[in-house]
Amino acid sequence: MDSTVLDRFDRAILQVMATDARISVTDLAQRIGLSKSPTQTRLKRLEQDGYIKGYRAILDPIRLGLDHVAFVQVRLSDTREAALSAFNQGVREIPEIEQCHMLAADFDYLLKVRVRDMAAYRSVLGEKISALPHVSSTSTYVAMQAVKEGAL
Repeated sequence: MDSTVLDRFDRAILQVMATDARISVTDLAQRIGLSKSPTQTRLKRLEQDGYIKGYRAILDPIRLGLDHVAFVQVRLSDTREAALSAFNQGVREIPEIEQCHMLAADFDYLLKVRVRDMAAYRSVLGEKISALPHVSSTSTYVAMQAVKEGAL
C-alpha cells in the first residue's frame, strides 16, 4: 500500500493508535467517526500493510534506574558493505544501545546509549562499543535533560 492512498480515516486511525494503542475498536471507531466494522477492517489492513509494526508497553527508563543517556559518535576504519553489516549486527546485540543511526556526516554512526550511571557507561563504551567491528574512534556527549522523546 502506498502512503498516497491513505485517506483521512486511515490517518486518523494511525494518529489515535500512535498515542493510545490500547483503545478498544469501539472507542476508536467513535473517535474517527466510523462504525466498528469498517474501523476494524481498516485497522487490520494498516497492520498487514506494515503501517502499524506492532504494539508494546512503553517503559519509564527513569523509574527503572536508567537515567544516564549518552550520545556516541562512532567513526569506522572501514565503510565497505561487509564492515557496515558487521558493525550493524554487533550493535543489535548490545541492549544498552537504544538507537543507532548511520549518518552522512564527518563520522559514521550516532548511538543513543542508556544506562544507570557513568560507571556503567564507561563499561559499555570500553567493553562493548569500542570492541565492535571496525570502530576506530568514538566521541561521547552526555545528555543533561530530555526535552522531547517519543514516536510520532
